[in-house]
Amino acid sequence: MPDASAVTAAVLDDMREESDELDLLVAGLSAQEWTAPTPAEGWTVAHQIAHLNWTDEVALVAATQPDSFSAEVEKALAAPETFVDEAAEEAVAALTPADLLVEWREGRARLQEALRAAPDGAKLPWYGPPMSVASMATARLMETWAHGQDIADALGVTRRPTARLRHVARIGVRARDYAYFVRGLRPPAEQFRVELRAEDGGLTVYGPEDAGQRVTGPLLDFCLLVTQRAHRDDLAVEAVGPDAGQWLDIAQAFAGPAGPGRPRKADAGPAGPGRPRKADR
Repeated sequence: MPDASAVTAAVLDDMREESDELDLLVAGLSAQEWTAPTPAEGWTVAHQIAHLNWTDEVALVAATQPDSFSAEVEKALAAPETFVDEAAEEAVAALTPADLLVEWREGRARLQEALRAAPDGAKLPWYGPPMSVASMATARLMETWAHGQDIADALGVTRRPTARLRHVARIGVRARDYAYFVRGLRPPAEQFRVELRAEDGGLTVYGPEDAGQRVTGPLLDFCLLVTQRAHRDDLAVEAVGPDAGQWLDIAQAFAGPAGPGRPRKADAGPAGPGRPRKADR
């Protein structure tokens, strides 16, 4: 079994590759494409990159100035429903797309360096419980993938699923109980079996093999579900058991308030896809 430092380094490599892939998608966009609306209400492609840059910046504070991170939490508590939107709007108003792209590139490079330099066993503060370096990197990868999906949807681009999706799925599974807590519900005591199949046929599994309640389906579809980038009815994720079924209705891989999710394609109407407010952190 690889040691913890090797596992962390591998996750950081995947985090960098996820950002680099999204960079390739947006680097050559025209000014008009940067202003294209995405499935998050009021957010353009530029807002999505601005948000990723902002989150990298606060993650850098957590990694390098942990004693100062409480100030970031206070900002969030002062305006829990708007602080994320306000940060993105400020950046879009202040920066051209070219400058925003430069800031995002430089910021994520600084975060990579800081996370790689963090001591073994370090716990980084966050808006929820403190996280290990590997968990922080996984969370950044998950969010980059999810916002990258918003951008791809806005541009009409179909992305090729990669092995990095296993990180997104892992957060979704680990955040099962959080999805209940954030809604004021009691999580099931029973563990679920989760079996997810990648496009290459590989299987990613979580939970006991003999669990009575199960979730199965494509790895990509599960990731779209837990990041709330698609409605459950539009995905091939299936549940056996009432609790597993309820979880698929509320699952979220991100911290913060319960997200509104995406509407079903059938409910999008003639005007095009619905645009629920952005909810993930």
